[in-house]
Amino acid sequence: MQLENEIKKEDSSLVARKKFVLKKRTNIKKDYKVDYENELNLKQLEAVVAKEGAFLVIAGAGSGKTKTLTYRTARLIEDGVDPRNILLLTFTRKASVEMLNRASLVLDDRCENVAGGTFHSFSNMILRRYSNFLGLKNNFTIMDQSDAEDVIQHITGLLYPKKEKRFPKKSTILEIYSKSVNKETPVKEIIDKEYYNFVEVEDKIIEIQKAYVKYKREKSLLDYDDLLLYLKFLLSENENIRKKLSNKYKYIMIDEYQDTNALQADIIKLLASEHNNVMAVGDDSQSIYSFRGANYKNILEFPSIFDNVKIIKLEQNYRSSQNILNLTNKIISKAKEGFSKKLFSEIIDEKKPAIIRARNSQIEAEFVCQKILELLDEDISLNDICVLIRNARMSYNLEIELSKSNIPFQKFGGPKFMDSAHIKDIIAHLRVILNPDDTVSLNRILLLLKGIGTKAVNSIIPVIQNNSFDCKFIESKYIGSIKPLFSVLSDAGVEENLQKIIESLINYYKPILKEKYDDWQKREKDLEHFIYLSKQYKKLDSFLSDLALEPPEASVEGMYKRNVKDDCLTISTIHSAKGLEWNSVFIIGAVDGRFPSAYSFNSMEELDEELRLMYVATTRAKSNLFISYPIDMYDYATGMILSKPSRFLDDIDESMLEPWDIEEEP
Repeated sequence: MQLENEIKKEDSSLVARKKFVLKKRTNIKKDYKVDYENELNLKQLEAVVAKEGAFLVIAGAGSGKTKTLTYRTARLIEDGVDPRNILLLTFTRKASVEMLNRASLVLDDRCENVAGGTFHSFSNMILRRYSNFLGLKNNFTIMDQSDAEDVIQHITGLLYPKKEKRFPKKSTILEIYSKSVNKETPVKEIIDKEYYNFVEVEDKIIEIQKAYVKYKREKSLLDYDDLLLYLKFLLSENENIRKKLSNKYKYIMIDEYQDTNALQADIIKLLASEHNNVMAVGDDSQSIYSFRGANYKNILEFPSIFDNVKIIKLEQNYRSSQNILNLTNKIISKAKEGFSKKLFSEIIDEKKPAIIRARNSQIEAEFVCQKILELLDEDISLNDICVLIRNARMSYNLEIELSKSNIPFQKFGGPKFMDSAHIKDIIAHLRVILNPDDTVSLNRILLLLKGIGTKAVNSIIPVIQNNSFDCKFIESKYIGSIKPLFSVLSDAGVEENLQKIIESLINYYKPILKEKYDDWQKREKDLEHFIYLSKQYKKLDSFLSDLALEPPEASVEGMYKRNVKDDCLTISTIHSAKGLEWNSVFIIGAVDGRFPSAYSFNSMEELDEELRLMYVATTRAKSNLFISYPIDMYDYATGMILSKPSRFLDDIDESMLEPWDIEEEP
C-alpha cells in the first residue's frame, strides 16, 4: 500500500512539472505559381484541386473540359507529384499533345514528363516492354483495319473457297470480332443479337475467328483490339506487373470517358487497383460512338465501380449563347437516362435557333446557300460556318448548289492517307523489314513485281521466312524480278538511319509507282509527305506503330475539296464534328426517319443515342443555329415519304425555336 501511494505521489509530481507551450494556429496558404482561383470557375476549381480518391467530372458541352484537365495536371505537379506518376489517357494523340502543351504553358516544362497518350499507344508501349511475359515477339507488327480485313479474307479463302451467297464481307467479319472483344461478349451472342441474318453461317464465322487468332499469334501480328486485350491479360494475370504499373501511375485521368468500352474500363480499374486515384472526365450526353464499341453504361456505372466517387458537374458553357443552350437543354432532357445537368452561359444573343421547313431537298439546299451568302455579308468568315449532316450521302444537292454559287467548301470524309494504295505499298515493305513473318505484307510487295503471280508468291514466302532475303534459295526464273527487292530489303535491315531506309525504299518504289498508276505524279506528293512524317522518328518500329495507331487524316491529293482557296465552308457528319465549334451551324435533313434514323425506332438504346447525336450537333453552334427539313423526302430503304421534322424537336415552342417556312419569290 505504501508503495502504491509513493507511485501515485511520484506520478502527481510528474504531472505538476509538465509544461505546455501554446502556439496560435495559422492557416498557411501554399504559394502556387498559377492563380487557380481567378483562372477557373468554382466547379472547375473543385475538380482541379481534387487530389486523392476517385472523381467523375461530368463536363457539359463547351464547359472547359480541356482547361480543367490541363490545370489539374499543373496543380498536381505544384502539389509535389512527380510528373512521371501522372497518366493522362485520351482518345486522340492530338488531344493528349494539346493538353500537355497547354499545361506546360500554364506551369512549366515539367508537364512534358507526364505520361500521356491514347489507350492504344499506351498499351503498345507497355506490351513492348513486357512482351516476353505474353509470349510475344518484341518486334510484333500492328495491323490497321485494312490489313486485318486482308488477313481475314486470306483465311476465309483457305478455309472456305466456295462461300455461300449470304456470307458476310471481310469488313463485317472483322466488325463482329471487334465488338466481341470490346464488349467482352462471345461472337455467337454478337451474331445472334446484331447480325442475325448470318446465323446460318455462324459456325463458319467462329471457325474463321479461331484461325484468325492462331494466324496472328504465329505471325507476330496484333490488331487494334489485341492491344487492349493483351494489356488487360497482362495486368490481370501478373500481379507483380500490375502492382508495379499501378504504383508508377499514381494519378490517372481519362478524357472523354463516355467513349470508353468495357475493355478500357477494366484496364483503368486494374491500373488504379493500388490507389483508387482516378479522375474520369466526360459527358454522358455526348456518347455517340456505340458503333465503335463504346459503352454508354461505363460513365453511368463509374460511381459503382470505384470506391467513394465524388461527382462534379461543369455546367457553365463558354461557347454558345443562352438562347442556343435553352434549346439544347430541352432536347437532352428527353433522354431516358443520364446525369441531370443544365447548361448556362453568360453569352447573351437575341437571335434564337430556327427550324426551317422546305418543300424538298433542292429548295433546302438553295436556302442554305442563300443564308451562307447573307452571313458572309455580316462579316462572318466561311471558316466559321458549318453544315452538319447525319450521314455523308445527305449533302449531294447542297454540294451542287454550293458549286453553282462558287462557295468553296471541304467535306470531312475524303480518302484517308493510310488507305491510299501507294502508301500501303510503302508501309508493307517497311513491315517486312521489321517482321519477315508478316505474310500479308510479303504477299502485297511480291505481287507488285513483274512476272510474279500468286503461285510464285506461295513458293517464295516460305523461302524468305526461312532464309531471309537471300536470292540463292530462289528459283532462277524469279531471280531477275526478285533481286532488286531483296537488295533494298537486306540493305535496310542493317541500316540504322530511318530516313535513309525510307528514301532508299521510295527510290526503289518510284518505277513501280509510275508503272502501276496513271496519276503517279499526284501520288508522288504523298510519298514526299511520307518522308516528311518519318523525320520525326529515329526507330522504324515507333514510326510504324504511330502510323497504325494515329494515322494521318487525309491524303495530300485526296482531301475532298471544291473550289478551296484560303477560307472554305465545312460540310461534316456529326460524328466527325464532335469537339469542334463554329459561329454558325446548319443541321440539314432533320426529318423524322432520317434523323433519327428509322432503323433506331425499335430500340430504346439506339433512339437515345440518336437523341445524343442531335444534342452534339446543336451544341456546336456559338451564335447562329439553323435546323432544316424537307417535307417530301423519299426514303428508299422504307419506301416511305418522310415529311415530319425530327421527333427530338417535338414539344419545343417558339420561345426556344423559331419556325420558318421558305417561300420562293415569284
